[in-house]
Amino acid sequence: MKYCILGDIHGNLEALQAAVDFAESQGAERYICVGDVVGYGANPKDCIRVLRELEAPTVAGNHDYAVTGKLDVEFFNSYAKSAVLWTREQMDEEEMTWLKSLRLVQIIDEYVTLVHGSLNFPDMFDYIQTSYDAYLSLEALKTKVCFLGHSHVPVSFFSGPAVSYSLSHEIDLNGFDKALINVGSVGQPRDENPKAAVAMYDTETQIVNLTRLDYDIEKAANKIIAAGLPEILAERLHHGR
Repeated sequence: MKYCILGDIHGNLEALQAAVDFAESQGAERYICVGDVVGYGANPKDCIRVLRELEAPTVAGNHDYAVTGKLDVEFFNSYAKSAVLWTREQMDEEEMTWLKSLRLVQIIDEYVTLVHGSLNFPDMFDYIQTSYDAYLSLEALKTKVCFLGHSHVPVSFFSGPAVSYSLSHEIDLNGFDKALINVGSVGQPRDENPKAAVAMYDTETQIVNLTRLDYDIEKAANKIIAAGLPEILAERLHHGR
C-alpha cells in the first residue's frame, strides 16, 4: 500500500492541490491526514471538500477542535484566534458536522496510527520536540509507525535502547520496532522552508519519503489578505515560519 500523508493543511488550497497532484504522480493508493485541516488559510471549505472526496481518514487537530468549539480559543494567540473565529463563520452545518466527527487517534489498516500531537495525551495537543516527549508517545504506540503533525516541522523519532531521531527526508523503517514521524505542514511550514510538505509511505518497502513542493504562495497569500484575515498569516507563507 502506498499512503500519502497530509498534515497541517490550514485552509491552504493551493498547497493541498500541489500535494495531491504530486501524490497521484507517485501512485498513492490512499490518503490520510494528521489534522488541522482548517485555520489560518482562506479556503477551509475547499480543503474539507478535497479530503472528503479523497475519502481520507483524518484526525482532529487543535484548530479543528477550536473551530467546532471543543477547544477554547483563549489558548490561541490573537492571529490564530482571529482565523478560528473567521473560519467558524465560513462553515455550513455539514462541514461543521464533519469536523466534529474527527477522532483524536485513528489506526488505519492495522499498519498506521494517526494523531495530531502527542499519542500519550492526544487531547492535550502537546508538541513532540524532545526524546522524552517521543518516548512517552512511543510507549503508547500499538502499530509500527505513527504519523503526526502540530509543530509544522518534519522530524522522526525511533524506539530503541535510547530514543533516536532523524531529520532525513528518506526514512527506512526496516530495523526499527516503532517510529513517530512528523510529516511537517502542507499549508504553513515553519522550518524556514516555504515549500509544502507531503509524505509518502510504502508499506512494501517500509520507506517513508518526505518531499517539499513548490506551489502558488502568492495566490494563497493574496486570498488571506482579501478575506480580511491578519496579514501576518499571508506574510509568513513566503518565509516558512
